[in-house]
Amino acid sequence: MNDKIKHFKLQLARVFDDDLRTEQWQNYVDYAIMSLIGLSTFGIFLSTYDNIVAKYGLWLDIIDYFTLAVFTVEVTLRIWCADLIDDRYKGVMGRVRYCLSFYGLMDVLSTYTFYLALVFPIPYMTFKVLRVARLFRIFRYIKAFNVLARAIRSKKNEMLVSLQFLCIITLMLSFILYFVEHEAQPEVYDNGWTSVIWAFAQYIGDPGGFAETPPITFWGRIIACIIGVLGIAIFAVPAGLIGSAFTEVMEEDARQQNAKEWAQKLHLAFQRKLDRPTGFQIAPRYASIVDIQARLGLKEDEIMDAIAGDNHFRLINLAATQPAEMHPQDKLAVEHYVLNTPYGQCIDRGSKVTIFVPTGSIDPITGWWGYYLAKMGGFNFVCRELGEERPYRTFYQYKPDQLAPNQQECMDDLNRLLCAEDHWAFVPMAASGANEPEYPTQFHFGYGAAKGDETYNDPNITLNDKESFEAFYQSFSQLLEEKYHLQADKQRYHNNTATTLFCRHLDTKVNAVTLRIAWSVTCWDMRAMQIAEDLAKEIHSNILHTEYTISPEMKIKDTAYDGYSS
Repeated sequence: MNDKIKHFKLQLARVFDDDLRTEQWQNYVDYAIMSLIGLSTFGIFLSTYDNIVAKYGLWLDIIDYFTLAVFTVEVTLRIWCADLIDDRYKGVMGRVRYCLSFYGLMDVLSTYTFYLALVFPIPYMTFKVLRVARLFRIFRYIKAFNVLARAIRSKKNEMLVSLQFLCIITLMLSFILYFVEHEAQPEVYDNGWTSVIWAFAQYIGDPGGFAETPPITFWGRIIACIIGVLGIAIFAVPAGLIGSAFTEVMEEDARQQNAKEWAQKLHLAFQRKLDRPTGFQIAPRYASIVDIQARLGLKEDEIMDAIAGDNHFRLINLAATQPAEMHPQDKLAVEHYVLNTPYGQCIDRGSKVTIFVPTGSIDPITGWWGYYLAKMGGFNFVCRELGEERPYRTFYQYKPDQLAPNQQECMDDLNRLLCAEDHWAFVPMAASGANEPEYPTQFHFGYGAAKGDETYNDPNITLNDKESFEAFYQSFSQLLEEKYHLQADKQRYHNNTATTLFCRHLDTKVNAVTLRIAWSVTCWDMRAMQIAEDLAKEIHSNILHTEYTISPEMKIKDTAYDGYSS
């Protein structure tokens, strides 16, 4: 599927999202569909008058065929892009699942039955009834019906339990009724089915008059009174449950709306600030809960609701970025990031170097540092930002039979970006924290060899161009020591021989370098951006052999990642 078709399908999915608060032109489409549904229904209503049909029958037929043609196209397009509206509708079976959903079934029955009538002898009355059913389609746009449906779904288990209880009690009472009435009027209560029918018919007022067998004995009338009370309960209990659920749903909607507003406010906590060592405008690596409360006036529960309702924020504990022997104090903060894929971010800048952060969702700040490293260097960027933290399955390891959600999509993007043997993958990860000791060195480079093997003799190393990497390593490690008084090592503290490393499963054998960095650098060192820029320069100089140029966007004041072209 080419890009134009993908874009068209995405636009259709936005049109058919049933949300009347989207972009204006999309709302026009929604209102046009609603108007046509109303016009079609009104036309069917007018067709019930013989004098109107005799005079304007041609126009009614034109309205009928015109709305049918429009709805046929609309419903077909809805089914085609259903997979973008909801992941449940992916594939052929997903489309079938959509057609069997309530609104999908209304779409199909009110539209495609006309074409079936050309082949099969469908009664005219059935055809008209199904056309009237088209009015159900308008419910998807009306918030009140959606709220009511959600309220019923939220209390369906409680309603089912109450209904089961009432049915069992009614059955018991109807059997007792048979026994006490059979002797008094055996010709009426000649079997238990009669008493069961009479009891259940009272709940609906016996509109058909098929249960006109009232009890005449004392105990029979007592049972009738009890059934009468149950008749009240059979409606009162569900009504009470739905009423309370309706209130809960309305409160939840109000809370979600407030959460959106709080998230927009929380976004302001990440206004770019001047990074003095580089002179760049940089989004803060995190914002502490206390600082957000002080600067934005948000309460702690409002911050939590904003984070829970927006996938662009993550709650982190900065104590996890320090070794346990330092006895760090818990400090909650908020991390902000961008999403453009189901797993996180993928930015294609057409570079031979891709920065891949497989642990952005679990390692605080790592994604932020990797993003700016790629941004300053003009490199491709792939980062896993979404996923369960417990149990956690990293994207760094690739096991085809045990894939984490959306991991294959990530691998597909990596295969697309790393498509030649002279391409490079740099993989920033955390090297210290609560679960690891504090190492003498802060930058740990790995390339597929065993722990302690600093040579390039292992045939399974993940390097094609050893000379370029060695030149890069020597230059960068010297710069770290002379300029920042930091140390680097190769393969000294970490083993990289696992056959499950993602880079061993790429379609192309590329140069893959793991870079484990101490949190004391990425999280706590004010020179973190300057170090990232110097690393980008070294990659350009010794890996790509090109001149380093900085994007003018790095000088623009804005909020978080707003205004960046990529």
